Amino acid sequence: MWTEYMTMTGVALLALLLGIKIYLRVTTGICRSLKRMDGKTVIITGANSGIGKETALDMAKRGAKVIMACRNLERAEKAKEEILSIVNEGDVTVKHLDLASLKSVNSFTKLILQTENHVDVLINNAGVAGFERRLTEDGLEYHMQSNYFGHFLLTNQLLDLMIQTKKARIIVVSSVAHKGARTLDLENLNGERRGDPATLYCMSKLCNILFANELARRLKGTDVTVNSLHPGVVETEIFRCMPVFVRIPFLSIVRLFCKDAREGAQTTIYLAVSEKVEGITGKYFVDCKKVQPSIIAKDVALAQALWEKTEKMVSIKDTYKNL
Repeated sequence: MWTEYMTMTGVALLALLLGIKIYLRVTTGICRSLKRMDGKTVIITGANSGIGKETALDMAKRGAKVIMACRNLERAEKAKEEILSIVNEGDVTVKHLDLASLKSVNSFTKLILQTENHVDVLINNAGVAGFERRLTEDGLEYHMQSNYFGHFLLTNQLLDLMIQTKKARIIVVSSVAHKGARTLDLENLNGERRGDPATLYCMSKLCNILFANELARRLKGTDVTVNSLHPGVVETEIFRCMPVFVRIPFLSIVRLFCKDAREGAQTTIYLAVSEKVEGITGKYFVDCKKVQPSIIAKDVALAQALWEKTEKMVSIKDTYKNL
């Protein structure tokens, strides 16, 4: 009797897991646009692996000039060669960018402004998770600077060039984890009062959405659009910094349900190329569909206050004059 019960329970559990897996596959958003990107310049942060690499591959296939902005040049060059082995005549270059260093961001943007006369798509993709709280050389918390502060500075310094570029698009990769941050203390952006890895990650992803929304508001009247997204639960190297005893069981479970990197890149690609989102700005997307983020992520006053606080923290002096 007990054996039969356990067998039935096991079968029911397997059926449930299979059903969930099928549901996730059916509902996964896929970018169907066939739009070419010939003559377009696309910058992708963190493009040496995972979602960023798949996005770079897709942009190269569409004929774009792809600039892979990466911290680890050795791994980035390897990823570039893998992309070029698929796209034989692709225009792909690697540039050094360490978002955890404001000096590196300044050097990167200076180089871009000297060498590029237009940037059509900026994809703020790079991210980290799972590190214990620590400060960078700039005195900023590592999660917050890598995921948010660095991208804030990068984007602001490229704004003039993107405004001059016809119908440029800015894409900010966030996460459903932003819902884990139910409040945002602007005096705790460096995790001074609560700095556990989960809190810092959720907070950084909430800041990503607030930043995208406020930037979209400030760019009203231009033809530059800004949108944020959740790529889905994707098995990428973002989990590499978790302790082994946490990472192994976590990934064993996640692997059953998560997307692969190609699937995880689809919403980013959709926002970069699709004709369906032309002119749409200040929105949040999941599986290539516009959805609602958390209530706090839509707080206009908080987004404005965060912007002003962040400007001081990253020492921005010369941003777009109308912002």
